[in-house]
Amino acid sequence: MSSNSASPEAARIRVIIVDDEPTARRGVRLMLQGDAEVEIIGEAANGLDAAELIRRERPDLVFLDVQMPGCDGFQVLQKVGRPAVPAVIFVTAYDEHALHAFEVNAVDYLLKPYDDERFNSALARAKEAVRRRSIEADNSRLNQLLEFLQARMGVKPEPNPQDAPTDRVLIKSSGDIYFLKAEEIDWIEAEGDYMKFHTAGRSHLMRETMARLEARLDPKRFIRIHRSTIVNIDRLRKLSPSFAGEYSVVLQDGTKLRLSRGYHDRIAGLLKEKL
Repeated sequence: MSSNSASPEAARIRVIIVDDEPTARRGVRLMLQGDAEVEIIGEAANGLDAAELIRRERPDLVFLDVQMPGCDGFQVLQKVGRPAVPAVIFVTAYDEHALHAFEVNAVDYLLKPYDDERFNSALARAKEAVRRRSIEADNSRLNQLLEFLQARMGVKPEPNPQDAPTDRVLIKSSGDIYFLKAEEIDWIEAEGDYMKFHTAGRSHLMRETMARLEARLDPKRFIRIHRSTIVNIDRLRKLSPSFAGEYSVVLQDGTKLRLSRGYHDRIAGLLKEKL
């Protein structure tokens, strides 16, 4: 699997196209050729060749025909083996295969004939899936180093809510480990299975739950203003009326964040103390 780096070439998504019809392969190829984020690294016209090509090249994404002579798309994935299966977009003329496609965790399912809009939608979903897989792969490779660093710093990798708040957070991001001090963090938002840390115009993703992260942070320094948002108290500037009696929290840099009703009293009290 390709890894993230500063090099545009290294960051391109490596794609294999599999279909027993030459015109179908050509159609996918033409759709992809104008995308600078994609690199086509191979094609296969049957399932057996496809399985061998996928095992050898380890692509990030495969456009995979379902019905092929000798070995269909689902059998291709069985031959490749679960650990080596990349992100997959199934392509077929038969919609009865759709349910099975999603049972094997396909990113998307293109039913022939499809238009540009449908193809681009599937490709966008695949790109996001590849990016998340890349983050998880980077994290896996850094686990031993991170555990060593956590032990040296006295930070527990799996903290309980009863643990004392930490004054720093270790984040694995794009192959690097960042040591974020609490005072460097502006605000944090939930993004799927990840927490996104905003720090001086930059952002970092960390795989964590909101509840566990909140338990690790010092409540004297951080406050939760929404089910998916935590802010550094020192970054608060004011409350700004929004609409229908709602308020927004405005940070020192002008960032506006939604304030949930359940947090009105607490944050209002904090701002009164600070102003």
